[in-house]
Amino acid sequence: MLGGTEFVGRAVTDAALERGWEVTVFHRGRHAPPPGVTALTGDRTTGAPGLAALAEGRREWDLVVDTWSGAPAAVRDAARLLSGRAGHYSYVSSRSVYAYPAAAGLDEDGPLVAGASPDDGDVPYDRAKRGGELAALDAFGDRALLARAGLIIGPGENIGRLPWWLNRIARGGPVIAPGAPGTELQYIDARDLAGWLLDAAARGLHGAYNTVSRPGHATMGELLAACVAATGSDAELRWTDADILRAAGAEPWSDLPIWLPPGELYDTLHRGGHTKAHDAGLRCRPVGETVTDTWSWLRAVGGTAPRRPDRPAVGLAPELEAKLLAL
Repeated sequence: MLGGTEFVGRAVTDAALERGWEVTVFHRGRHAPPPGVTALTGDRTTGAPGLAALAEGRREWDLVVDTWSGAPAAVRDAARLLSGRAGHYSYVSSRSVYAYPAAAGLDEDGPLVAGASPDDGDVPYDRAKRGGELAALDAFGDRALLARAGLIIGPGENIGRLPWWLNRIARGGPVIAPGAPGTELQYIDARDLAGWLLDAAARGLHGAYNTVSRPGHATMGELLAACVAATGSDAELRWTDADILRAAGAEPWSDLPIWLPPGELYDTLHRGGHTKAHDAGLRCRPVGETVTDTWSWLRAVGGTAPRRPDRPAVGLAPELEAKLLAL
């Protein structure tokens, strides 16, 4: 496991350990490795010197899972090093690799962005992920699996979207709920993504798969109702029209996490093609289970979710929410 200490990487590591697999975690040492793994430390961003621990002893592995989302040089260097020492390479990519706007129902054959070159340095997320895909394919060919995830939520989330909703609703009182409760969502619980990745790799699947739920697996209303139920709060959801939110300066996705109004961005993020991965065994747990388990985890870590330093904070500012509630 390249990474393996936070969110998706941790979910993959935990799932592999639960299966009784022997797991090696290669990470930078910023977080404690999960119990039960063999831990190797190094910094992939420094090239060959940072991969020294991975290169020692000519170790071999059946499977590599890589969640890297930065400059693709890190994927290139690790994949080349491991190409003759690992049987399969699973790269957690993103549906962001599709050229925008992505039409509703777009499958894995849709048009893609240009992948960044490994030597390009810092590049936009979509080009970095596509560059990572190309680097994995270059080293492993038909032994590479590209899991193009969409919105990922669940226990361990270090972006802050579902944790923000849970903490806000736990405080109770009137809560701005965006748009219409029937707005359909598309996402993946990190644990469902992890389980499918391991199953798919064990079967030798390769190529690209959109690893997301079906559109409408849950609605915005069902998600927020599950937050109310999980927290046991007295929150009153005040459903507010998208035009009112826009006029007040409340931004979809950032101020109001997960939610998007109808339009190109909504189709791109919440209406993607999903049948290939589901035909290959992807199963998505009920939204209530994802929400309840995320709330339990959030309370266990003191109520404040860890946040990736490369992602901005999300959530509606209290003063803007007060303004909206007063309308």
